Amino acid sequence: MGADPSVMLFGLDVDDHKAIIGTTRGLVEKYGRERVFGTPLSEDAMTGVAIGAALSGIRPIHVHIRMDFLMLAMNQLVNVAAKSRYMFGGQESLPMVVRAMIGKSWGQGAQHSQSLYSFFMHVPGLKVVAPTTPYDAKGCLISAIRDNDPVMYVEHRLLHYQKGPVPTEPFTVPAGKARITNAGDDVTLVGISYMQVECLRASKYLLETGISAEVIDPIWLNPLDIDTIAESVRKTGRLLVVDNDWLSCGAGAEIITQVLEQVPDRHIQVGRMGFAQCTCPPAPSLEELFYPNARTVAARAFDLVRDNAVTWIPEERADLQEVEFKGPF
Repeated sequence: MGADPSVMLFGLDVDDHKAIIGTTRGLVEKYGRERVFGTPLSEDAMTGVAIGAALSGIRPIHVHIRMDFLMLAMNQLVNVAAKSRYMFGGQESLPMVVRAMIGKSWGQGAQHSQSLYSFFMHVPGLKVVAPTTPYDAKGCLISAIRDNDPVMYVEHRLLHYQKGPVPTEPFTVPAGKARITNAGDDVTLVGISYMQVECLRASKYLLETGISAEVIDPIWLNPLDIDTIAESVRKTGRLLVVDNDWLSCGAGAEIITQVLEQVPDRHIQVGRMGFAQCTCPPAPSLEELFYPNARTVAARAFDLVRDNAVTWIPEERADLQEVEFKGPF
């Protein structure tokens, strides 16, 4: 915002004292209420404001807090934002960023825990990014702001408590490039958003059995870097995609299908993990069954490698516990 006066930020509670888990803290004081302001609970109308602003030369960042309520703005996003460049014959661009949070938290359940990014992966004209690390959170956001097309910036609320190195100077993480986060030879684990964390933990559990897992973070879901994933699967012969969403018509199905199309010359074992096919539950006891975790991911990967020869579920390790959620956003 300091480098480009056309960038503005608005959305529900961006000026609240909790500042969207701290990500908007101090921006009102620094840039003023003309560029940083809270909005009414009117997702459809305010998305229209963002689209109009983008078409007029502004680079808006629209914060929705929860992805669940993007459903109230689907016509604006799918039929207007995604199609504007095409319908104006390339004469107009729409540089808009939509920030939306996903994932479990503190019992928010059916209407506040969904991860609906596969809806937007389906639509030409929308880019979709789901960073996992603090480094990628900054680099992807800068890339999204500078992009001349609308970008859905998906952030899992639990990832806001991850720690890692972040350069102070501006940098970008270009669209369409995945990252290998752990090298391995026996099975490829693709973890989307927060499930990247669980896949990395699963790889440590698998080492106890002598299984070497290659872990890949796709980062950008559209455009998707299928080449990096396919190259890994050519080596391992096994692919397990772990998603933050329901399996039907999801990102995991798309990744597996594209890999099988790219690597038709060998037999590949594949698997998907994600939400159980029911509504997101609020109770922690049900969440344990509903969401994949490092131990269940490791067990499924073990089955792929050992051809279901034996049943193995690792003993929980204190050094591989999930991060603490501090709510409420």
